[in-house]
Amino acid sequence: MALVVVLLLALVIVSKKVAAQPAQPRLAAPAARDAWAPPAKPDPRAPTGPRADAGVPAPVASPVETALGGDGGADPIDYAVLQTDEDFPKDMSDAEKIAIGTGKVPIHREGAYRSPFAHPRFGGPTKVKVGLVIRQIRAFDVQTGGFEADFFLSLTGDKALPPLNPVFTNGHEVTLTPLADTETFKVFSVTGKFTTEIDLRRYPFDEQALEIALEDQRAGVDQLLFDPDPNRTSLDSSFKLASFGVAGIAAQAYEHKYPPRFDRDDLYVSRYKFILTVDRFATSAAFSVYVPALIIVLISLTGLWVPPEELEVRAASGAPMLAAAVLFHYSLIQALPATGYLTSADKLMLGVYVALLLNMGSTWMLMLGEDRWRDKVFRVARTAVPVLTFVVMTLAIVV
Repeated sequence: MALVVVLLLALVIVSKKVAAQPAQPRLAAPAARDAWAPPAKPDPRAPTGPRADAGVPAPVASPVETALGGDGGADPIDYAVLQTDEDFPKDMSDAEKIAIGTGKVPIHREGAYRSPFAHPRFGGPTKVKVGLVIRQIRAFDVQTGGFEADFFLSLTGDKALPPLNPVFTNGHEVTLTPLADTETFKVFSVTGKFTTEIDLRRYPFDEQALEIALEDQRAGVDQLLFDPDPNRTSLDSSFKLASFGVAGIAAQAYEHKYPPRFDRDDLYVSRYKFILTVDRFATSAAFSVYVPALIIVLISLTGLWVPPEELEVRAASGAPMLAAAVLFHYSLIQALPATGYLTSADKLMLGVYVALLLNMGSTWMLMLGEDRWRDKVFRVARTAVPVLTFVVMTLAIVV
C-alpha cells in the first residue's frame, strides 16, 4: 500500500511540474513611466575615442548645444551661477535651507531644476526610442548573479541628442563599439559583464530576471527621456542559454532620483531597463531534485513490512536513508548561494526528514514497547505511517 501511495505521489508531482513549463517567450508591454531616454554614443570624430575600460564613449557636443553659442558652451555648468542667500525664500527656516544645501555651489536659476547638471537652455528633452537585441548570454552564475552579454543597442531621438555619457548601472568591463553615429540616430555593439538579483524561493522551478540597466551620468530628464521600443526589443533567432529556457522579455523606463550627492542635487535621470526572464527546464528540475527525494522516502517505507521479529533489519532500512537525505540536501545547498529564506527544495527536504522520523519512530516503538503490544504497533504503523508520509510530503511540495 505504501509503495502504491508514494508512487502515485511521485507521478502527480512530476506531471504537475513538467506541465508547468512555459511554451513560448512573451514580450511584455513597456511599463508606465513619466520620462524616458536611452544612452547614446559619442561622435567618433571627437579627439578622444571610446574608453574601453569604462565601456562609455567620451562626451561630444551636439548641434543643439553649438547653436546656443551664448550659453557658455557645451557644458551647462559653464553658464550656472553661484548660489547666494537670495536663492532661498525669505520665509524658509534654517533647517529647510540646510536640507537643500547652502554651499556656494553653481546652480541654474532658470528652469525647473537648480542642479549644476541641469540644462534649462537645451530646449526641452530629446525623446529617445531604445532598442535592444540580445545576441548571446554567457556564464550565467546563480551563485553571484553575474552574467556576460553581447547585444545591439539602438537610440533614435526625435531631435538632436545632447552630449552623452552613457553608463550601465549594473555592468562593468563594458565595451561599446559604434556602428552608426548621427545627430539623432546611434547604434552600438555592446559586450560586458553584468549582475542581477537572484530569487531562489521557488528553486528548482525558479525564474530569474536578467537585467541590463542604462542611464546617462550627467544628462537629466530635462535633456534625455528614454522610451523602450517593443518592436526593437528581442532576442537573436539562435539565442540559447544553457540549462534555462526563455520565459519572457520586457523593457521599461522610469525617472530615477539619487539621494542628494551635493547641495541642490535635485535633477532626476531617465533610466532604461531591459529584462530577460529565464526559467529552468521543468523536466530536468523534477528529476534532479524531487525524484531522488521521493525515492529516499519510498525505500525507507519498505521497512514497515519487516516483521517485529526482525528489528535490526527494519532499523537498517531507515537509518541509511537519513544519511542519504542529508548528503543529498548538502549537495543541493552547495549549488546555491546563502539565502535568508527557504527555497522549495529546502521545504521538500524538511518533508523528507519528517517522513523518515515517522518511520524511525514506529521502529523505536517496537523496540521500546512490551512484547504484547508489538503486533498492534506493527499493524497500526504499517497503515498510519504511509498515510502521514503522504500528507507531510504533499504539504512540503505545496507550501
